Amino acid sequence: MKNERTKKRIPTKRTNRYSFKEALHGKHYQLQFVPAQKIDSLTTGNHQGIVAFIPPVSYHVIEELVDKLLEEGKKPCILVLDRITDVRNFGAIARTAACQGVDAILIPSSGSALVSSDAMKASAGALHNIPVCKTDHLKNSLFYLQQSGLRLIACTEKSSVPLYQVNLRGNVAIIMGSEENGITQDLLNLADVRTKIPMEGGVSSLNVGVATGMILYERLRQQFA
Repeated sequence: MKNERTKKRIPTKRTNRYSFKEALHGKHYQLQFVPAQKIDSLTTGNHQGIVAFIPPVSYHVIEELVDKLLEEGKKPCILVLDRITDVRNFGAIARTAACQGVDAILIPSSGSALVSSDAMKASAGALHNIPVCKTDHLKNSLFYLQQSGLRLIACTEKSSVPLYQVNLRGNVAIIMGSEENGITQDLLNLADVRTKIPMEGGVSSLNVGVATGMILYERLRQQFA
C-alpha cells in the first residue's frame, strides 16, 4: 500500500477494517469488504486477508538505462543474474539489491525467473522500486556494459581471489550464477574480475541470495570506507 503503483480498489476481509485504517490514511484507496472465501480465490498461497491489484511491471532495456545513468554522471551498479530460476530467490535478491543501492537487475529472457506475484511477494514490493532489464542475448548485453566502461565482476567458486581483495567501487556489473551450475563459461570468459566468497567449515556453497547479499554489502562498505 505504500507503493504508488497500487490500484485504488483493495479487497479485504471485514475483520481487517481497522487494521489497515492507519496505513490507508490520506491515500485515495478504497477498501472493498468481501468474504474470506473471495480472498482465498484471489490468491494462490498464504495471505494476510487483503489483496491489492497492481499493474504489471514493465521491463527496461539495459542499454538505454545505462546510457541514461552515465549521461547523468552516475556510477552504475548493475546486478546480473545468470539462470536464477527460483522465484523466491529472485524476489529476495531484488529486495537486497534495492536496499544496497543497485541501479538495475539484468536477467536473460529465457531460463530465468521473471517478475511474478510470488517474486513480488518475496521481494516485499522491492521489484516495484528497482528496474528489471530483460535481454535475449545476455552475453551481448554484458559486452555492451563492458564497452560502456563498466567492469564485469563474476562471483564464482572457480576463482582464487577472495571477495575482500576486489575493488567493487565505481562502474560495475556484478554477475551471480545459479546454485546448480554457477555462471556460464561464456560469461566467465568475458568477466574482468573473478572473485569468490571465502568460506570455512564443511559446507562448500551458499544460497545465491545470501551470496548476493554479501557481495553487495561489501561493495557498499567499500563505498563508505
